[in-house]
Amino acid sequence: MKKKLIEAAKRAQQNAYAPYSRFPVGAAIRTPSGKIFTGANVENSAFPLTRCAEQIAVGAMVTAGERAIAEVVVYSAASPPVAPCGACRQVLAEFAGPETPILCVNDRGEERRYTLGELLPEAFSLSSATKT
Repeated sequence: MKKKLIEAAKRAQQNAYAPYSRFPVGAAIRTPSGKIFTGANVENSAFPLTRCAEQIAVGAMVTAGERAIAEVVVYSAASPPVAPCGACRQVLAEFAGPETPILCVNDRGEERRYTLGELLPEAFSLSSATKT
């Protein structure tokens, strides 16, 4: 499954729209049902409107009716491989638990492994924030 997820993220990265940063990223998410959803970063000249690959993949997953993430792969050319940004970590936390594995890879075969809890140790949760 790892190889399949990496290949899916790599294919997504090839479709990234990154004319400003020239930093294409692809992401692949596997759900507990085994389905794989991908995303590529989509930049916009109004930078706050840019969406990261992980956010696009989560959107595809939700659109398909899935609501849980089993694992994530992030693919880039960076060395060492980049981890999801802070905003993406929080988006992933909406659908994944702290033990969810996140594999960051690059085109050189380098890998960095994390859990979501390592990357976002104090994830914000509205449901826990509103409990009294």
